[in-house]
Amino acid sequence: MPVPQARGPLSATLVSILRSSADPRELTAATDAYEDARSIDPTYDILRDDDAQLTLTLLYELHLQGIENVSDEWEWNPDLLAVRSRLEARFESGIAELVGEVPSSGDVVADLWAMTAPSAGPGLASFMAKDATVDQFAEVLIHRSLNQLREADVHTLGISRLSGAVKAALVEVQSDEYGGGRAERMHSRLFADTMRAVGLSDRYGHYIDAVPAVTLASLNALSLFGFHRRHLGTLVGHLCAVETTSALPSKRYSAGLRRLGFGSDATLFYDEHVEADSVHEQIAVRELAGGLASSQPHRTDDILFGAAACLAFDDLLGDHLTSSWEKGETSLRE
Repeated sequence: MPVPQARGPLSATLVSILRSSADPRELTAATDAYEDARSIDPTYDILRDDDAQLTLTLLYELHLQGIENVSDEWEWNPDLLAVRSRLEARFESGIAELVGEVPSSGDVVADLWAMTAPSAGPGLASFMAKDATVDQFAEVLIHRSLNQLREADVHTLGISRLSGAVKAALVEVQSDEYGGGRAERMHSRLFADTMRAVGLSDRYGHYIDAVPAVTLASLNALSLFGFHRRHLGTLVGHLCAVETTSALPSKRYSAGLRRLGFGSDATLFYDEHVEADSVHEQIAVRELAGGLASSQPHRTDDILFGAAACLAFDDLLGDHLTSSWEKGETSLRE
């Protein structure tokens, strides 16, 4: 990922440290000031805080594909990890407030099917199929690019924490995400093909400066779930929601791109998800989530919370997109 422009004192301090090997304790001091200011603001929402979300994104990226011209030695720096933990505590509270109470019937499989059933409303995918312009498609791809260009990587972190049939179920799903061993069929590669077809850069993190806090918050929530063993159930639930809500919207996105005159180089990513996720959803819900809840019942509520969080962040971003477009504005940062 390229080094982004700072969005406030927290991210500015972190970028300075990563670029120049400055004293990492400076980030601790910046975080003290950040928390003092936010503690007296009753309207503060970390999910919409560009500075905090960019800081978390960079701290997480140190553990993923890395940041250009930044030493890998920063990955386990104790000062940076301590600041990440402080931001995560506030972030987790923000996620819990966004999601609210998640009802449970005691049957995790039935609950997941109910939560992820198709909505009766038109939704963003229907708009993309029937009315979206090329520019609006490009904006959606830019928002999604930070995750899709590394698709599956964070969910894959759960494999080493599982065993037996539940592990096998996750491996089966993830193997398809990586093209079954064929690089040209990897879903991240197919998404890159779509971006190029629409005239966008497919460089990982190229649009980091363009996306707002709510996009980064969705990205960071997945990283939070993936990096902590205590969130294993939440990570599984998040994956279930992804797999069970992808096939129908993907079909509509593909139709929208064809309506605008694009060919298979642009639509293959979505066409692949129509077929693959129709299979994946059964494995993810019944064998992965159902199996995990059966073998580790204490994770049942976490599984449902993870699914609810995925859906809530999708709605948050969808609302941002549609409200921006209804006002005749771009959904991206200027």
